[in-house]
Amino acid sequence: MSGDPLVPTSEPWPGMGEARRLIANARSVFVLTGAGISAESGVPTFRDALTGLWAQFDPEELASEEAYRRQPALVWEWYLHRRELVAEARPNPAHYALVALAAQKPVTLVTQNVDGLHQRAGSQHVIELHGNLFANKWLNGCGRCDEATALPGNPPRCNLCGALMRPGVVWFGEDLPRVARFRAEHAAESADLCLVVGTSGLVYPAAGLPGLAREHGAPVIVVNPQPSVLDQTADVVLQAAAGACLPLLWPQSAG
Repeated sequence: MSGDPLVPTSEPWPGMGEARRLIANARSVFVLTGAGISAESGVPTFRDALTGLWAQFDPEELASEEAYRRQPALVWEWYLHRRELVAEARPNPAHYALVALAAQKPVTLVTQNVDGLHQRAGSQHVIELHGNLFANKWLNGCGRCDEATALPGNPPRCNLCGALMRPGVVWFGEDLPRVARFRAEHAAESADLCLVVGTSGLVYPAAGLPGLAREHGAPVIVVNPQPSVLDQTADVVLQAAAGACLPLLWPQSAG
């Protein structure tokens, strides 16, 4: 209802009215988020995290299996440093706005971020294409490796086979988790609307998901303060910060 204070009627950015209409009419929404939404919470981007002691390194020198095998203690320490930085961040209004949207209609939230901020805001069943910074897994373990009984060290090792524990993120040269990619592609193909938030559209295969949604008939809305390669094929482009824009696109009360 136009008089409802939870449904703004102004249009601070061109295209807001059309974006609201598309979202209101969609039965289901596929959402893809990238580093921009986390940056608004103070999470340093991948390269921005290379400050101070780490400024001498290139990310590709640290974020690969080859680098980890060559210098496991160094790489492990860098990821501990990143975990400390991310742990201080808090979800912002954009994260909470997506929770509110999911309370109103089916939303499949796919993220390229590894910080877990969507889950901390209350989003459920988040598809993490690039893994999670706070998760661990084993590097070529024996199948019986157990984090609870790992040998302490930097990094810890399996007490049975000596395999190294590694961060649960996708490194350069690695494929996306098969199940996560399948679920993301299925969601893109079946949703009524695609909402892209805070991503440049340069990192594949994630960047191909909006195009997949469009091929299957879903309009695409892009929310990003800077121009992106996805703009030219989007139906609506809102050049705005996600935390300022998303709460104005749909009612923020559950139901």
